[in-house]
Amino acid sequence: MSTEAAVVHPTYGNWRRPRRPGLGPLGLIGTIGVFGGIVIDLILSLISLQITLVALVMQALLLLPLTARTQDGRNVYQLIALRISWFHRKAKGSTTYVSGPLSSRPGGRFPPPGLLSRVKVSEGRDAYDQPFGVLHHRSRNLYTVVLGCEPDGGSLVDHDQVDTWVASWGHWLARLSAEPGLRGASVVVETAPDTGSRLANELLPRIHPDAPPAARAVMEEVVERYPMASSEMHTYITLTYGSPNGQKRKDDDEIITELAIRIPGLLAGLVAAGAGSAAPLSAERIAEVVRVAYDPAVAGDILDARAQHGGTGLDWDDAGPAATVEKANSYQHDSGVSRTWMLTLAPRGTVRANVLRGLLEATPGTRRKRVALLYRPIDPATSARIVEADRRAAQFMATSRRGMVQARAANEVRAAEQTAVEEATGAGLVEFSLMVTVTVDTDSELDDANMSIRNQLAGARLSMRPADRMQAAAFSCTLPAGILPWEYTLVPREVKEAL
Repeated sequence: MSTEAAVVHPTYGNWRRPRRPGLGPLGLIGTIGVFGGIVIDLILSLISLQITLVALVMQALLLLPLTARTQDGRNVYQLIALRISWFHRKAKGSTTYVSGPLSSRPGGRFPPPGLLSRVKVSEGRDAYDQPFGVLHHRSRNLYTVVLGCEPDGGSLVDHDQVDTWVASWGHWLARLSAEPGLRGASVVVETAPDTGSRLANELLPRIHPDAPPAARAVMEEVVERYPMASSEMHTYITLTYGSPNGQKRKDDDEIITELAIRIPGLLAGLVAAGAGSAAPLSAERIAEVVRVAYDPAVAGDILDARAQHGGTGLDWDDAGPAATVEKANSYQHDSGVSRTWMLTLAPRGTVRANVLRGLLEATPGTRRKRVALLYRPIDPATSARIVEADRRAAQFMATSRRGMVQARAANEVRAAEQTAVEEATGAGLVEFSLMVTVTVDTDSELDDANMSIRNQLAGARLSMRPADRMQAAAFSCTLPAGILPWEYTLVPREVKEAL
């Protein structure tokens, strides 16, 4: 007689979008407008009925655009503002960028464009005397460090180990909520076809001059053919810090000293979460990653230079492209054309640990692909307030409707209660989003890449949309350079949520 233990596959989920305050789709500002309009109409009705009717029509015309929303929650006003901004930038010529000695830019160098144009890079050394680059975003006074990881992968790994890694990753994210001054973090996974340079630099110098011709031919054939079926993968984690409220502004040296103290602890947490060997990236290495993203054709040359000389000596001011052209649905830069997608809806229900495996793998026919997970930690006090507000809203919805909607509302109550219990027992609250950038050689290949990405998104149960009319900014957000989208919006985040 034999017994077979049941295999339990852990599932994850309970991702909740913060509920927007206000009546239905109107939002807080629309709700205030409705009640304010009622008061004005009552006052006007004492003066003239005709004036009251005109005021009612005008109020309806102003409020109706707030009720029509896209799947990701944007209303008509936000869509119109996006188009106006796009036409304004086209009229100014800011959708085209040219740099280098023959351009009108001072210095004759190749600095990165757009959101990266005002970044200054410096370098420090951590407790283990490893060099690490610090990106200073001068327009927002933010500082970013980049950590490079080599994850162990999930193949041939027990489910218990995967569950442990996921739990450790959750603890690491929860720790970010208590990290002083942390504004956001991102995980960037970049995949590309293997250029073959690393394998050639590793094997060819080791072939003995007196090796038999047959053995030499076999090794040379391996070097030639193996890269055709393989790909390379790089994982970067960025942490962006700002000055805490109420504290005086510190100089660069003080910031670098603080970051040097924090890096070893952050690396230890990543290793426990299955990130493999992790180390901070030097300023030169960050510049190389950005340079390859804008010009994928030089990836092999950079690998060769690193293998033969130990480094490239590339500086941040030469990491940008020579020319870029931003179109409504694509971004052309040096030797590639890119398109970026943004998350609109996280998977509903529960998912398994390998839900993103297909999306993270290299896509055939593309030059490079970057998948960026953006995290915005929320401090414990704000987390408790959000959780309680969401819990009360879910309970109100469950008791105010009937029928099938009530069943869905009951699930919302259970999810809100679970979130409240987990938050009360020490779990952190983190807002997250996801962006995907695919780079191909020509515009004609974008349609095929678009189809491949949509198939992978379906497998990951993700809903995403192209970042049309903001492709250049979205491209920058998927680079491991610490660009946090919510820090660069013209409209404050609180006002956007109220809309």
